[in-house]
Formats: sequence, C-alpha cells, structure tokens
Amino acid sequence: MMSLRSRFMTWATRWYLARASKKGFDLSKMALLPDSALLPLKRDGLDPVPALGEFRDREPVTKLPIPFGVNVWLVTGYEEAKTVLADAKRYSNDFANLVGQHGASESHSPGGLGFADPPDHTRLRKILTPEFTMRRLSRLTPGIKAIIDKQLDEMAAVDGPVDLAEHFALPIPSLVICELLGVPYHDRDEFQRLSMARFDLFGGATASLGAISESLAYLTEVVRKQRVEPGDGLLGMIIKDHGDQVSDLELAGLADGVLTGGFETTASMLAVGALVLLQDRDTFKLVHDDDTAIHGFVEEVLRYLTVVQVAFPRFAREDTEVGGIQISKGDVVIVSLSGANRDPALGEGMEKVDPHRAPTTHLAFGYGVHRCIGAELARMELRAAYPALLRRFPNMRLATDDLTFRKVSIVYGLDALPVLLT
Repeated sequence: MMSLRSRFMTWATRWYLARASKKGFDLSKMALLPDSALLPLKRDGLDPVPALGEFRDREPVTKLPIPFGVNVWLVTGYEEAKTVLADAKRYSNDFANLVGQHGASESHSPGGLGFADPPDHTRLRKILTPEFTMRRLSRLTPGIKAIIDKQLDEMAAVDGPVDLAEHFALPIPSLVICELLGVPYHDRDEFQRLSMARFDLFGGATASLGAISESLAYLTEVVRKQRVEPGDGLLGMIIKDHGDQVSDLELAGLADGVLTGGFETTASMLAVGALVLLQDRDTFKLVHDDDTAIHGFVEEVLRYLTVVQVAFPRFAREDTEVGGIQISKGDVVIVSLSGANRDPALGEGMEKVDPHRAPTTHLAFGYGVHRCIGAELARMELRAAYPALLRRFPNMRLATDDLTFRKVSIVYGLDALPVLLT
C-alpha cells in the first residue's frame, strides 16, 4: 500500500504539474482532498476568494488541511512571502522532492530553473541571463509587432464574434517563444501544437509526465539541429557561447522551462487583462489614447490579476520560522502570490485596479533567485499587444457576459473570451 508521504507526493505532482485545460483541471474530484485545501487555487471572477484575504489578515502563515500526514503551509502575507521566496538556503525547489520516490526518470523532469536548486540553478541561470537582457530582447521587437499585427488581421477577417483567447492570447506568446528560441519556420506549426498540448493536462500525474516527455523529446531534437547549425536565437547563442558545457538534455530543459514559464502565463494575462479593459471603458480609453499609460496599466494589471496564483512549492531543508510560525524540516510551503499581491502592506486599495497607481514591488513574477527570468519579455508582449488591440478595434465589446473561468488552477484564466469587434 502506498505510504502517506507517497500519496501526498502523487497529489503534489498532479497539483503542480497539471495545468488547466479548456475545461480546467478539476482537483475537487480528488475525494481525499478537502475543499479548503484548494483555497489558493480558487477565485471569484477576477478576485481571489474572500477567504484567502481573511486568512492573510488573520494568519499570513497557516497550515492547510492536507490529509496525507505531511505538513503543508500556506503563505499569504506579502512580507512573509518575500521571506520564503528569497531564501534558497532554507528551502528547496528540487523536482525530485515531488517525483523522486516514484521513479521518474531524468527525462521526465521539466528542467529549467523553477525546479532546480543552487548550484545547478545558479549555473543554468547564469547561462540564460544574457539572453534575457533588454539589449538582447530588443531584437524581438519587430517580430513581436509582426506577430500581433498578423493575429489582428486574422481576427478582422472573421465574421461575427471572435474568441480573443483562441485567436489573440494563445498564438502571440507561442510564436514569440518560437522567435526567442530560434525555432525554424518549418517547425513552428509543430511547436505550436506542442505548446497547446503541453498545458492540456488533466489526466493525472502519469499524463502530466508523459506530456513533459513528449515536449522534451521534441525540444531535444530542435537542440540537436541547432548543434549542427546554430542560429541567432536563444538556443543557437547558448550553443555558440557555451558549446559542450551545456548538454542537450539541459538545453532542452531550459527551452522547456522557457515554454512553461512564458506561454500559458502570458496567454492568460493577455486574455484576462483584455477582459479588465473591456469591463472598464475609462481604462480602455486611457490605454487607447495615451501612449504613456501602458506601462502603468501593465504593472497594475500584473499585480491585480496575478495569473500565476502560487509559486513553485518549497520544501524546508531545516527547521525554520516564518511570520512567527515554526516550519519543520521536510514541511512543504506554498506561497500564494495572488494573496500576497492584494496585501495592504503594498499600499491602499489593493483590491481594485488603478491604472494611475505608481508601480508596486509586486510578486507577479516571483521574487529572489527564482524570480521569472522572462519577466521583461512578458512585459514587452503585454505593452505591445494591448494598445495594438484597442487601436485596431476601438469599438470592441464583449459578446456575452456569461464567461467561464477556470475553477481550480495554478495559472488562472478564461475558457474563452468572445468579443464583437465592431
């Protein structure tokens, strides 16, 4: 019989690796998991459920009722969240904490930075960082504009309602990542197919790991081709600069990490951020009319929406303390980014969108050594896409008020966003 810890690890693998499909990954079907344990993954429309804020105000570090004999702590306070996220010495992100006991092979690991600890994390991040400087990313500006314009042209050709999620939010980040990685044009249809399938994972841990394996196998083949003829994209530049210092599997893992971190998250932000604009005509007009308004709007909507609701799970390496609460070695710590970003510690009126608010030091991209390395690329996409959409379709409006949001998901989003363009 599976041990309590093994049962928890099975649940944790599903909980963290599974991404919402169009119908959402319904964790409420897992009979052993009490509804209250799903609190950090639930929302009421665009807002975290009120109970999350009540937890934060009462107990910014609280124990979740997980029935597997393992202590799981939920952190909702802003300062407490920063403390945990910044401390790579006391907390581990290693993927083996989730699946090591189930015999997952190295090829099943999603790779990248989020599931790695120093010194491996430090070495890999040092390799990636030069490719995510604004100087390097600026080469993508014309490509991003062309991708957005192409999607807007295709939308304009559609008769009747258009689904912004399908025709705008999903293709843009997928194709931008193609540009970033240097995926050849003849491979981009396959890359997009895998991008979509990568996050259509609602068959449990086995299906999740299988989809990761397919993605890594494809990306490993892309890496092998780049070894022979390195291009000017991220993969080609890393190969030129580091050669055999980075293995094919490591490089494929880094590429998969870029896909994991930059596709679904940006797609969700594009869709849900567009909804914010459609529901507030004053902000719609502001972003439409004022070129300078987009920077403030993007920072505020990143904070307010926090589509990545929780950070990578942390595993305590030693006995420690957070917010006056004792955390024991081996305990699991889940940081609610959506809860922390609504904390009054950030300022007044955090429950509302204020496009005129001075940018806050929000945690939408995380914090510390595991802060999202692609944050600036995401900002570039959002800053380019929102104004282009509004200026191309200034009379755009919702085609229905009956919108379906993901019920329980790590990355929050909409099933669809139908709009009328004229």
